[in-house]
Amino acid sequence: MPGMNEKQDLRLHLWGWILFIICAAFFIASSIKNRDILSLVASIIFLIACGVFIISLVKKEKRK
Repeated sequence: MPGMNEKQDLRLHLWGWILFIICAAFFIASSIKNRDILSLVASIIFLIACGVFIISLVKKEKRK
């Protein structure tokens, strides 16, 4: 059933992006602890990018 496979794929993609967000949060915490500005900026940009991908993924699903 194609509809079910697409739904499972969406769920897996969403969980993958959620895990990336969790990793970004830990990178942010680590860079704050170590006072590493470059890593902090990169981690924040990575977190924002993950959010953009999640938003596009959710919007894509709502259109269907």
